[in-house]
Amino acid sequence: MFNRRVLFIAAAVAAMAGCATHPTAPASVADTIAATPSLSTLNGLVVKAGLTDTLKGSGPFTVFAPSNEAFKAVPAKTMDELSKDPAKLKAMLTYHVLPGKVMTAEVKNGNSKTVNGANVALAKAGEYVTVEEALVQTADITASNGVIHTVDRVLMPPKAR
Repeated sequence: MFNRRVLFIAAAVAAMAGCATHPTAPASVADTIAATPSLSTLNGLVVKAGLTDTLKGSGPFTVFAPSNEAFKAVPAKTMDELSKDPAKLKAMLTYHVLPGKVMTAEVKNGNSKTVNGANVALAKAGEYVTVEEALVQTADITASNGVIHTVDRVLMPPKAR
């Protein structure tokens, strides 16, 4: 009985050690968003807008990802209009994406051009980073093709306001 326990424990330790030696590669921006429960609303909209394959592409991308709570603060009428107009939905979503990978340590105060073509104001004060009026809540979530920063507000591009 003692030998069986020792063998079982040794096998379990070996199995766990085997798992530790094979780290999984980071997933794409799209896959990381899809796997994050607090970004499920964003994921649904990315799918609806047909942006999943783009965000699985080579990138790199920096995504300022509104949380589910951020989407709850958007008026229902606005969300309804966006869901019925694929061009507006895509414009709103791409307003949250910068070309290139920008970690919070690299944020400079000033404007940055989004994938949508409009500028957003980035600012950093100490450890706090903002994009327009949204505050970064969780920073530097790395993906194979970029980085995700969750934010507390949904950004609306100038034309969609």
